[in-house]
Amino acid sequence: MAKLFGFSIEDKEKKSASVVSPVPQTNEDGVDHYIASGFYGQYVDIEGVYRTEYDLIKRYREMALHPEADGAIEDVVNEAIVSDLYDSPIEIELSNLNASDRLKKAIRSEFKKIKEILDFDRKAHEIFRNWYVDGRVYYLKVIDPKKPEEGIKELRYIDPMKIKYVRQEKKKPGEQRLVNLKLQGEQKVINPEIDEYFLYTPGINYPSSMGGGQQKNAVKIAKDSITYVSSGLVDRNKGTVLSYLHKAIKALNQLRMIEDSLVIYRLSRAPERRIFYIDVGNLPKVKAEQYLRDVMMRYRNKLVYDAGTGEVRDDRKYMSMMEDFWLPRREGGRGTEITTLPGGQNLGELADIEYFQKKLYRALGVPESRIAADGGFNLGRSSEILRDELKFAKFVGRLRKRFAQMFNDMLKTQLVLKNIVSPEDWETIRDHIQYDFIYDNQFAELKESEMLNERLGILATIEPYIGKYYSSEWVRKKVLRQTDGEIIEMDEQIEQEIKDGIIPDPNAVDPITGEPLPDDGGEMGMMGDVPMEPDLEVDGELTQVKEPKGGEI
Repeated sequence: MAKLFGFSIEDKEKKSASVVSPVPQTNEDGVDHYIASGFYGQYVDIEGVYRTEYDLIKRYREMALHPEADGAIEDVVNEAIVSDLYDSPIEIELSNLNASDRLKKAIRSEFKKIKEILDFDRKAHEIFRNWYVDGRVYYLKVIDPKKPEEGIKELRYIDPMKIKYVRQEKKKPGEQRLVNLKLQGEQKVINPEIDEYFLYTPGINYPSSMGGGQQKNAVKIAKDSITYVSSGLVDRNKGTVLSYLHKAIKALNQLRMIEDSLVIYRLSRAPERRIFYIDVGNLPKVKAEQYLRDVMMRYRNKLVYDAGTGEVRDDRKYMSMMEDFWLPRREGGRGTEITTLPGGQNLGELADIEYFQKKLYRALGVPESRIAADGGFNLGRSSEILRDELKFAKFVGRLRKRFAQMFNDMLKTQLVLKNIVSPEDWETIRDHIQYDFIYDNQFAELKESEMLNERLGILATIEPYIGKYYSSEWVRKKVLRQTDGEIIEMDEQIEQEIKDGIIPDPNAVDPITGEPLPDDGGEMGMMGDVPMEPDLEVDGELTQVKEPKGGEI
């Protein structure tokens, strides 16, 4: 008997308590350790990289505000989520699902409803960016407890800083985990019972809400009530979920440091400075310093024109040692001398900045060629596509597949609550449900057009064998690669175009002879509903055959 939102649901696949395994149940999302006795098991980093998930998420969000990092993040998000005027960014694909058309129609309807609740068509970019930057996303599934069969009523976004996923072992008094089983003389461990739930801390985001013991105002939420999708990246040493920005932390810090140091260097080395060597003779140290100070004040001036009042103002008190140097020189030297210290000679060098920019983009998985804004976009043949762009397209595909797990969890809750499928049936069909994202990558589009040309060439070759060795459905699915949704849509469009007279009806017959009418590729060789005269080829030219009139033969 499984429970969803506190309601009992029949579950045929009951787990036997007698199942014995030396390895305990684990979770791939970085929470393999057990959290018990009110302790979260946070790892204290001596090097100061991060101590809690709160610090980690806060750092990711600060990184996303940096212009270079934001540009790379936008490249990733724009490739993954395409905003089209007419199409939804994502559609469900049930071609691989072996189920009835009625069930497929119900699944498509519920998926559309979930998108409407999320307002995904309008907020898709924002939702995906939040997941990509934070490395996780949480949604609370709100239902009506009195009418659970109506499904999800609302999906509320939860800030990852305010919620924590907890896996805690249920301990019973007198229970002994380690059991000696006299089977082949081995010692085995019985899997303990695990309690999984979420702790939500409302209010202001305090660092203590993500570490230490349980807060007084924390709310315990059932696991089934939360849709949780992580990035899939886990620090195995600390058991912490990471974001895709984690690899770029060092690269971004280096870029910031080199930019700041370059600015400081240019400000300090840009102006030319004068060096005054003042002859102080044999004066004692105190008198020599006083004499040097007097000379400085005598020759030191800075006249500034005030454009607001039209006056000349003396700003000698704002003089800084970054402009002039005054050095004493003892008797026996070359006397008083003024020399010039030249400014920096390599102030225009940007090679270091460009190197760390490329390093940042490589860390984020974005091709380096996208940094250059002044470079034109050249769309060549697929054989000319850069390997970095192909790697980037595959990387975005993996991101989409991971992100789509959010819809899987929401769709499962919706279908089970509405009694469309049972929990055990869902475990069977979920692996056959796919999600189709709109793709506008020009390289992928070019590759797709070349593949379409190849498919049409194969279709022309295999057409004489359709109905003899190959079925029409097999050709549409295996050669043309049409999905179930595309096949249904194409059939509906063809039927409508036949009714509108745009294309001929393949089942039409001649009203006089009763024979099928020839198919001339859409025009039917017809004038209205009257068949035109057949053509006859004579000496390479088409001549219309006319019926003889009168005594003509």
